Amino acid sequence: MSSPTESPASGTKEKVLVSGSAGFIGGYVVEELLRRGYSVVGIDNYSKYGPVSKSYDDHPDYNLIKGDVEDTELMTELLVDCDHFIAGAALIGGISYFHTYAYDLLAKNERIIASSCDAAITAHKAGRLKKVTYLSSSMVFESTETWPSREGDERKVPPPLSSYGFQKLAVEYFARAAWDQYKLPYTIVRPFNCVGIGESRALGDVEIDSGNVKLAMSHVVPDLVQKVVKGQDPLHILGEGNQIRHYTYGGDLARGIVEAMSNPAALNDDFNLSTADGHTVVQLAEIIWRKVNGPDKPMTLEHEPAFEYDVQRRVPAVEKARETLGFEATTKLEDMLDEVIPWIEQAMKDGTI
Repeated sequence: MSSPTESPASGTKEKVLVSGSAGFIGGYVVEELLRRGYSVVGIDNYSKYGPVSKSYDDHPDYNLIKGDVEDTELMTELLVDCDHFIAGAALIGGISYFHTYAYDLLAKNERIIASSCDAAITAHKAGRLKKVTYLSSSMVFESTETWPSREGDERKVPPPLSSYGFQKLAVEYFARAAWDQYKLPYTIVRPFNCVGIGESRALGDVEIDSGNVKLAMSHVVPDLVQKVVKGQDPLHILGEGNQIRHYTYGGDLARGIVEAMSNPAALNDDFNLSTADGHTVVQLAEIIWRKVNGPDKPMTLEHEPAFEYDVQRRVPAVEKARETLGFEATTKLEDMLDEVIPWIEQAMKDGTI
């Protein structure tokens, strides 16, 4: 595991700017950075969840700026005083977002990444900023017909069909173009199917009927947990349930992201970050059902029409991250759910999910 060093600019701890720090993955990343001893500046405009409280809000090495990443002047001002930039801010949501906000996912996220790169290029020229670590997505492999998806395949397979996947691919082009023209160092990371606590109902989520339960998140793990906890029987799932996902713990992803940021071997390279274990939606539903209802109650399924962009297989190659960074996502799905299910039950009581 790489450790932070003193910044040559100040003789103090290395400082990292995390955009989208109040978000789902962003929260795990900030925790991991603080655990490793970095000084962290977060920027978020609370556009997704509204104001949220985090366990680290009062940490002496954390400073949260409520601001908009599209404010290039503000971003430049922050980045000239930082050693690293983890560019995680984006308009993002569950699969319903891909349909409801097809244009906004493209236009808003293009503005965010352009502003981020503009500011980072200026800050790097000023001398302190070392590198940008960009959060891409497994959705860059949306149109593949071969598995597992390996680093480099995103430029060989047909482009993503969803505007979200297409824009995430554009993020990777931004990263490489900023290096090609301005020599702004980069690392690209692609998280796969983050599972964890801290994901609440987004302000812009559209409620969708799923049997007798209304859902607003359209992320398969919290959606299934809510339906099972509410006693839905038969349990409604999208499509046949044969969709394969690699559900990866948020804490593991954060370790991989920070390792990619800090490890010299990651310079100007790209990495899939994921567990090696895949599950179908039916297998996921079975595990959740047993954890909530015990071993004896039989599970029956009701199949609903799938969303257009519900990719049937999302299977990553994970060897490169293991061999280059020494990173492996080791948390088992059953263990993730032992943490996630009680959290969702409490969030349901609190009305935040």
